[in-house]
Parts: sequence; C-alpha cells; structure tokens
Amino acid sequence: MRRALIGVLILGGLGLAAGLWLTRAQALTEGDLAGLTGDAAQGETVFYAGGCASCDAAKDAEGDARLILSGGIGFASEFGTFRAPNISMDPDQGIGAWTFAQFASAVQRGVSPEGTHYYPVFPYSAYALAEPQDIADLWAFWQTLPASDTENLPHEVGFPFSIRRGVGLWKLLYMPDGFTMPADTEPLIRGRYLVEALGHCAECHTPRDALGGLDRSRWMAGAPNPSGLGRIPGITPATLDWSETEITQFLADGFTPEFDVAAGQMALAILNLAQLPDSDRAAIAAYLKTLPAAEEQSAEPG
Repeated sequence: MRRALIGVLILGGLGLAAGLWLTRAQALTEGDLAGLTGDAAQGETVFYAGGCASCDAAKDAEGDARLILSGGIGFASEFGTFRAPNISMDPDQGIGAWTFAQFASAVQRGVSPEGTHYYPVFPYSAYALAEPQDIADLWAFWQTLPASDTENLPHEVGFPFSIRRGVGLWKLLYMPDGFTMPADTEPLIRGRYLVEALGHCAECHTPRDALGGLDRSRWMAGAPNPSGLGRIPGITPATLDWSETEITQFLADGFTPEFDVAAGQMALAILNLAQLPDSDRAAIAAYLKTLPAAEEQSAEPG
C-alpha cells in the first residue's frame, strides 16, 4: 500500500511538472530576432493594417488622438470584461521601457516581459503569422508615438479564467501553425496575409467554440457579438455578395453598395484600412471572394 501511494505521488508530481512545462510562457529572445532593423515608415503601414488604434486608443478618440495608445476600453465577453492596456511609449504606465524582444514576444507569443501569458483577447494568435520584419518595422514606428501616463485598469475576470497559467493550455490548443486558406497568386498571398495575420479579421468574423478558440471549419461565417448585442456578419460569398470593386471601395470609405455606412468596430477598422494603399484593399477583396461559401448560423450551439 505504501509503495502504491508513493507511486501515485510520483506520477502525480511528474504529471504536474509536465503540465507546467507544456503551459509555460515561451518568449522570443534577442537571438531569435538577430539581424532585424526596423523601418518606421514601413511600420506605419503595419500599424494601420494591424488595427492597433482601434482597441488601444482612448474611447471616442479622433484624429491624431488615436495615436495616443492609452487604453482603457472594456471588451465584454462570456469570460469576463477585458480592459485594453496603456501601450503608449510612457516608460511607467506604458511600454516605453520595453526592448524589441519584449515587444515581439508580446505581439507574436502573447508573453509579457514578466514571463506571464496575456489573455487571447489580444489577437497574438493572428499576429503570430506576421513576418518578423514587419514586427521590427512596427516597433520602429511605435517608438515615434506619443506617451501617456494614464493608469492601467484591471481586467474583470473571475475564477478559473483569472488563472493565467491556463492560457498556456489555450495556446497549445489554438495557436495556429500556418494560414487557414490556400493562396497561389501574389494578390491572394498578400490578401491572406492582411486578413489572417495583420488584420486579424477572423477574431470577429469567425465563430468560436466553448473555450474561445476559432472554429476554422466555419471560417469568416459570422459570429455572435462577444458583448451579447447582436451578431457580427459573415463575410464569405454566401452572405457578402458584393463585387471585388465594391468591397475594395467599402474598405476605403465605409459606404456599402446599398448606401449604408459602416458602424461600431467596423467603422474603426475602416479608419485604419483607409490608410493602406489601394492595392492592399484590393488584395483583401480578392481573398474574401475565394473563401468557401459558409452560411451564417441563426444561433450558435451552446
């Protein structure tokens, strides 16, 4: 009996050790990023393609104020309400004291400078697909942005989701190992990159499972609004029947072919996409027209 108990304790200890190792935060190092030199002008394009200001500028910020990434906006979900952090260049409240490796680790690995997991409300699972050079360029541009000493607000997340180590398990299940859709021409490859990586469009337009992971079998088919108010529309050809030209124009000015106008988070996304070259918006449109025609579901299984 004693031997059996000892054996159980040993196996339990080994299992715990294995679990802790598998769910550990894995940051990038300076060596992983060796040889990269950022270009701030190129980084500005990455900034707008990534939609950074849409989540991390202050609520209702307009014009140049959208470049003050003081955070504070709340994002409601079934797991709790997450607060956008101050990611301005302030060295105390923001990220002004970070190194490039720490910035890249946060953006592409979801790992903080302290070695803890960020919640995946920060779309690092999409940014993980970005080219390292783009992240270097983004960091170069970021350092030109203004600082704000606005204090960070805590997330409103209860047990068990308050246990950050659990995010390590989420990453094992849901971090992508490649792009979801195939692409075989330069415009489609660029469009896929903008949609799936930098633009992280699937974060809103693709339904999720019970653990908050993307249901890639219904890619871009539309999803419930995490706030509980309404639905986010599907953007596959099954529901978005606009021409490539019409999609491209909508991404530039927010006006639909039916003479309606983008609102809510999509209006903020348009502010970013309007800063991109026409060729990028056309590439996004080309990508969307190649998606499998997944129909929207009237209600998500629960």
